[in-house]
Amino acid sequence: MSLFQLLNGLTFAALLFVVASGFTLIFGLLRIVNLAHGALYLFGGYIGFSIAVKTGSFIVGGIGAMAAIAAIGFVLDQGLLRFVRGNELRQVLLTLGVAFFLNDLALVIWGGDSFTVPIPEFLRGGVRVFGTFYPKYRLFVLVMGILVFIGLWVLLNHTRLGALIRAGVDDAEMVEASGVNIRRVFLFTFLFGSALAGLAGLMGGAFLSLYPSADAEILTFSLAVVIIGGRGSLVGVAVGSLLVGLLNTLGQVMFPELAYFVIFGPMAVLLAFRPLGLFGRAT
Repeated sequence: MSLFQLLNGLTFAALLFVVASGFTLIFGLLRIVNLAHGALYLFGGYIGFSIAVKTGSFIVGGIGAMAAIAAIGFVLDQGLLRFVRGNELRQVLLTLGVAFFLNDLALVIWGGDSFTVPIPEFLRGGVRVFGTFYPKYRLFVLVMGILVFIGLWVLLNHTRLGALIRAGVDDAEMVEASGVNIRRVFLFTFLFGSALAGLAGLMGGAFLSLYPSADAEILTFSLAVVIIGGRGSLVGVAVGSLLVGLLNTLGQVMFPELAYFVIFGPMAVLLAFRPLGLFGRAT
């Protein structure tokens, strides 16, 4: 694999991490099977694209995408998911229906054309990396993925909120008895995970483009990342993102007709020996 393809794999892995980290917060920590996460990614990308084009600011587009998807996440969690807590099958059916609704709504608003989020002037063009000319924006995505990992690591492991989230997952009743409104903590976690999907939609829309089936593709990759890494594990999501990103690039270059098998074949073998994933643990 050439350096250019290696960087492609790393930048795609960084984007997958931003998406899958939000997914693992909701699925791994809160035990909510949110199959609408891919639709939130795509919808966030569309909203961020519209705001960025209207304002001429990529940053404003990112903030708008995160805020809008967090608002949709609030409606989803408080208006729908609270009625099916603890029942994973109902959560699957409900969030799948929400995904179909958001997809149809996106088709009505933006149509079926493909859109590309405009890149800021200072991120256009390329830069030499060890003798290879590589796009600045993709390197920006890589840096963003690293910063999101560091931020989440600090949040979950070195803050009171992170301790409350982890304690609430293990024993919500005990945390509630200590005077903490654990439902509010879980709501914040759900909104934050949704906002990360919106941010990833804007970031991915600048080099992967936005089109009607993009949500299903990114959700498939995110599921693979969380299953390989182990749900609820931030390190697992990071390692899973690297493996899926690099395997996807390798598959497209060397085995284009077997690109998905290059990812899901090894995943099936892994799960045969480690059903909980590389860093997963029994609850």
